[in-house]
Order: sequence, then C-alpha cells, then structure tokens
Amino acid sequence: MASVLNRVRTGARRSGLAQRSIYPTAPLRYSRDSSLYVIRPRPHDQATLIDDSQNITFLRKRDYQFMRELGSGACGRTVLLFDDVIDEHFVCKKYAPFSELKREELFANFVREIKLLHKLHHENVVRVFNYYLYPDQFMGYILMEFVEGNDIGDYVAANPENTNGLFLQAINGFAYLESKSILHRDIRPMNILVGNDGVLKIIDLGFGKHIGNSNDFDKSISLNWWCTTPAEFADSRYDFTTEVYFVGKLFEKLLSENDISHFKYTSALRRMCEHEPAERTKTFADVDREIRNDQFVDFNFTNDEIRSYREFADELCSYLSKLDNDLKYVDDTSRIVRELESAFRSFMLEQYIPEPSLVARCFIDGNYYYNVNTSISVDCVRDFIRLFKTSTAEKRRLILANLHTRFDTITRCTKPVLDEDFPF
Repeated sequence: MASVLNRVRTGARRSGLAQRSIYPTAPLRYSRDSSLYVIRPRPHDQATLIDDSQNITFLRKRDYQFMRELGSGACGRTVLLFDDVIDEHFVCKKYAPFSELKREELFANFVREIKLLHKLHHENVVRVFNYYLYPDQFMGYILMEFVEGNDIGDYVAANPENTNGLFLQAINGFAYLESKSILHRDIRPMNILVGNDGVLKIIDLGFGKHIGNSNDFDKSISLNWWCTTPAEFADSRYDFTTEVYFVGKLFEKLLSENDISHFKYTSALRRMCEHEPAERTKTFADVDREIRNDQFVDFNFTNDEIRSYREFADELCSYLSKLDNDLKYVDDTSRIVRELESAFRSFMLEQYIPEPSLVARCFIDGNYYYNVNTSISVDCVRDFIRLFKTSTAEKRRLILANLHTRFDTITRCTKPVLDEDFPF
C-alpha cells in the first residue's frame, strides 16, 4: 500500500494488505423460530475465501434473538435483534414492500443503501454490519447499528438545551457524506436520530446517491417534502447546496417549534436557509468553516492567534493523507503541550521538521498514511506552541476541537494487515 507519494505510518511497522475476499455462493434463509431469528445457510450453502491457489470453504450460521418490532413502512419491516455471542443489539431492516408493482424498482434503492453505508464510517452516520440479499426474489435484509433514542424532533422537544451541540454534529455528519460525494436526498426529522447518549446519527440512505459527475445532480426523485422547497427544484436540480438548505430548514423548524432562543449559530443558519442557491452557503464544509470563524471571534482570538492556528492546522493536515478507522484523537491538553515542547527541542534549529511524525503523534494515537513530499515548518510549530501554551483552558479546548474537526475531513481507511497476521 505504501508508495512514493503516499506511505503508511503504523505503531511499529508498515505493510501492504493481502487482497482476500469472502463471497457468498448461495442465498441464505431467514426464518423466525420462537424468540430466535436464524440466519443460516441451506445444507449446500457456503462462503468461500478466495486464495491464489485454492478455495477454502466455511459453513456459515448465525442466530439472533428477536427482541421487538421497531416499525414498518411501505418498504418493509424493522426489528431489533440481539447477538448473545458478542453481547450487542442490531437493527434488522427487511426489504418487503407493500406494493408488488414497486418491488423490483425499490429493491434497487435497498441495494444502493447497502453499498453507500458500507463506504461510510463516521460517528454521526449509522453503521451497517452485514447484509443478506435475495436478488431472484427482490428481497433482502440489512443488519445495522442500533440507536437507542428518538428522532431529532422528539429529542429536541425534551432536551432543547442540547440544540447547539446537535447542530454541530449534524454539520459534521453531512460534511462527511459530502466529502464522500454522497447525497442523502431524504433529509427530514425522522431520518436523523439522537441516542440517549446525545450522539446524533444520520440514517436511511435508501434514496442516497453517489455523485460521480455534474449530471448526477439531476432531481430524479419526488418526495412529499415537509417544508418549502428551494428554488433549484424549478430547474430539476438537487445538489449539496440543496442538502445544506434542508438541514438548515430542519433546524429552523426545531427552533421555532420549541421556542429556542439560546441557539448560537443563527447567522450560519440564516445563510443555509436562503431560498436562492446563489445566496446560500454552498457546502457543509463552508458551513463548518463559518462556524469555526464565528467561534474564534466569540472567544476574542486575535488575528495573529487565528493565523498561527490556521497555518499549523493547514500544514499538519496536508501531511496527513489518510487516517485509520480505529485512530483516536488526543484530547489531554497538558499532554499535548508536554510532548510538543519535547519534540520541538529536537528540531528547533532546523527550518523544516525532519520527521513530521514527531508532531503528528502529539495529536493522534494510531496508524495513518502521510504524504512524503509535504513539510512542516519549524516556525509554524513554534507559533502554535506559543499560542497553545498561553491560551486559557477553555481556549485550548476550542483550538483542539477545531483541529479535530479538520482531522474529521481526512479520508478514513482500514489499517494495513501483515501477511503473517493471517493463519494461512
């Protein structure tokens, strides 16, 4: 996986990934037995691990305990299952539309949702763990992350004090989809859940679409929209600016219905809700940038302090190419100061840092890819250390939160696996 332009940093080693894939060779049965849901193969069914020299066969069987019905709709049922082996709950979404005339057409949406969800890994987007498809019958199942909570409308009604945080989470989640070139295309309160832990989750990408070129922005769906539609609908266009509009209108609705007056991002929200796309904030990345700029002003950062932060964040994020899915951000500000100062002493007489990983590991724990042709200047790090050390605890947390938001925009990947890690 390492190349001249793009190499991988691991904890103690780097390696390429041996390409091996698991393919189901026959459809699985899905049945209900008392309180047990069983997903098991027929006697002749199997999964095959493709190897260069031979086929290695595994029989596959998985039992889940049925917990309760979660709901049903025009496209099927949703139930809650429990896996007692790993002690986890899963949502199982069954595709079985009421309208037989639409079964084949809507099945394509179901498959598209699976494909899109498998590309995604973000705290604010619901995860998919497995799927079972029966193309010959236009039927299937998705096993997804279980979010124990309510839709955003009900949650805000009960917890209006958390609206500011939810807004930031929504922007982060949709900015992530945007970075993956994915349009949701069905933004409404019921498709944004909030767990009891306060974590927002974007769900239901059944109408989602991956954007490959400008022709993919045509408005190819007609839904019952819950608010005034934007001006670009007249031109049969639906793009990321449209997504910005609907998220803005959703929060505008929440603020109005719950008489919330403590919302901190009114100026950003107003620009999101502009009817004409020419006057609207264009992307979620732009919304995020506006919010961060407003926060810096609110906390009385000087222009020099803002410049020091941005130059450092730009150079560090240019160095980082991809981050491992399991990578963690360092949030201990005292540790960051201590390790930055220690690292700085080892290169303070240079013009550019000989080994940028000395700085990167002060902020991230885990594996990452880096661009070998990208450098970080010593002066940039010196200015950032001065800024971070002299800031109050509250300003340090804000600087770190902004830096983490930058990290969130970097592509995520699965960590490399060494050949010797495989049993055969």
